[in-house]
Amino acid sequence: MTELLIEFFSEEIPARMQARAADDLKRLVTERLAANGLTFTAAAAHSTPRRLTLVVDGLPQATADVREEKKGPRVGSPEQAVAGFLKSAGLASLDQCEQRDTGKGVFYFAVTERKGRATAEVLAEIIPAVMAEFPWPKSMRWGTGSVRWVRPLHSIVAVFGGRPLEGAFALGNDQPAVPFGNVTRGHRFLAPDAFTVESFADYTEKLRAAKVILDREERKAKIKADAEALAAAKGLTLSPDDGLLEEVAGLVEWPVVLMGSIDEQFMDVPPEVLITSMRTHQKYFATLDAAGKMARHFVVVANTETRDGGAAVVAGNERVLRARLSDAKFFWDQDRRIRLEDRVPKLAAITFHARLGTVAEKVTRVQLLAAEIARTIGANPDQATRAALLCKADLVSEVVGEFPEVQGIMGRYYALGEGESPEVADAIAAHYKPLGPSDSCPTAPVSVAVALADKLDTLVGFFAIDEKPTGSKDPFALRRAALGVIRLILENGLRLPLTGVFREAHGAFTAGGFAPADTVAGELLSFFADRLKVTLRDQGVRHDLIDAVFALGGEDDLVRLLARVKALQAFVGSEEGANLLAAYKRASNIVRIEEKKDGTSFDQPVDAARLTQAEEKDLHGALGEAAAAAKPLLAAEDFTGTMAALATLRGPLDAFFDKVTVNAEDRELRVNRLRLLGEIRRTLNAVADFSRIEG
Repeated sequence: MTELLIEFFSEEIPARMQARAADDLKRLVTERLAANGLTFTAAAAHSTPRRLTLVVDGLPQATADVREEKKGPRVGSPEQAVAGFLKSAGLASLDQCEQRDTGKGVFYFAVTERKGRATAEVLAEIIPAVMAEFPWPKSMRWGTGSVRWVRPLHSIVAVFGGRPLEGAFALGNDQPAVPFGNVTRGHRFLAPDAFTVESFADYTEKLRAAKVILDREERKAKIKADAEALAAAKGLTLSPDDGLLEEVAGLVEWPVVLMGSIDEQFMDVPPEVLITSMRTHQKYFATLDAAGKMARHFVVVANTETRDGGAAVVAGNERVLRARLSDAKFFWDQDRRIRLEDRVPKLAAITFHARLGTVAEKVTRVQLLAAEIARTIGANPDQATRAALLCKADLVSEVVGEFPEVQGIMGRYYALGEGESPEVADAIAAHYKPLGPSDSCPTAPVSVAVALADKLDTLVGFFAIDEKPTGSKDPFALRRAALGVIRLILENGLRLPLTGVFREAHGAFTAGGFAPADTVAGELLSFFADRLKVTLRDQGVRHDLIDAVFALGGEDDLVRLLARVKALQAFVGSEEGANLLAAYKRASNIVRIEEKKDGTSFDQPVDAARLTQAEEKDLHGALGEAAAAAKPLLAAEDFTGTMAALATLRGPLDAFFDKVTVNAEDRELRVNRLRLLGEIRRTLNAVADFSRIEG
């Protein structure tokens, strides 16, 4: 078994594309290997800023011989059928076919034998084909070539069994092709000379000697460990930032971690602004002091070693950062001269959506809805109204104009500086939250009210103008907004009837041409049901149980709905519940079939006087008792107790189906028994639509 080594060596690949490109290279090559009948034992892909590498181990020296048989028409078949068979098999005449007796007659068989090919020949075809179809998000042409690649391509290593493959990748338009070979280069500055490689082990060893760490995870681990060590030496800790670590690992082949300082004059600027500036523009890591506050030191990762131990690199980065933070400090100082409330009128110049008005109009709607929600959930309506008025004002500040990532956060700083209450200021910062499943969820009542109002206004507005998500498209992030509403309600245990809130939000829109409030509320409840399935799936809650509860209609209290669903899941997971569900489905199916046959419904009350057998009398009595017991428990939202009351039906139901013939010859008796089965359906469906439950 033999090893294949491939390296595409180019100018710097954008950091965000590298990991995906390595995965694509592995997928495309291994798929083509399999398509050509080549097996292998292992494959691994790697990426650095200047190279994509793939190693495939355990390849054979040649593909296996292949014998293919194709059955044709019966001997003596019409000439047209025979001609079609010969054409499909690639044969010239019947003399090239075998005749075999299959037991069902004598048939023609076309037998094709193909000798295996040298693996090296197959690989020489696979590599250019993979390069031609490589799915770069963005690519480019260079020189006069017509072929596209992510960045100008310098060389291709293609070594099989220690020897370079014959072949090349054509660039088109008379540009010289890039030949396959066994030559690559190391670090651009520290070891730029070319060297040859024979195997993956030889390749990685020589790359390391040439100041290139091939393995991405190793580069990440080194950056993190060295940065933490530098921070610890000054009594600090590294501010966690996995996203930045992932990006920086794609910017360096030989990470050299250094530490610089922030001028004291900038430390009164909010840390979020400092961190955003350093992270977004300079790719620096922030550090924290023992109290968890941002420290004056930052960590920068260079891609080279210097004779002065990085002093010039640090000085240069400090100089660049000083210019960046000077702008940030200027904006911060300027912004504090204008009160947030005085900025609100400027929101009228920002369009939220052509049909939904300006951001100023959205603020007015959110104020009304936040106050209503605050009254419902026990928050301070005045504080909610005030926070809603100011929550978008920082969008027209200079800092947010430069650093959009800190919108809301800056509003909080400005509000506190102007003497607003902490509840109002915190609500301004938190009203966009939660932004995703890993984001924190507000818990302060005023913050919750404003966050809900902002998201619900967006959802109702876009549904009212029929701009709903379709398939994978969700340009206005409505799925995220719905998941945010669900988290805000469930994690805070809010008893918030959504239908009324949807109508309240709908009534705040003054433009015409909107879908009716009831239509929007119904569509949004269905949308929330789908999003709830996504939210609860990770908790092991079955989607069909959510459907079963939503199918009852009128359930728009998510806390109550979740309690009902969880009680239902525990019930159907028990032996009594599983058996009762089976009996329900049996009863329901019988009634459905007979209703279709008779063209009538059997929802009328049971005539107790016509119950003749003890088992049907017992079932009728048990149904009455269970319904009577369940009703107050349902009203008290004791869903576990409700399920326990229904569980008492198992015995009478089993006895009924064992002893009673439903479709009796006596018509009146048959109808009465079908009504009894209908009563089973009605009794259980008071809790959930059991017909929606799988199993």
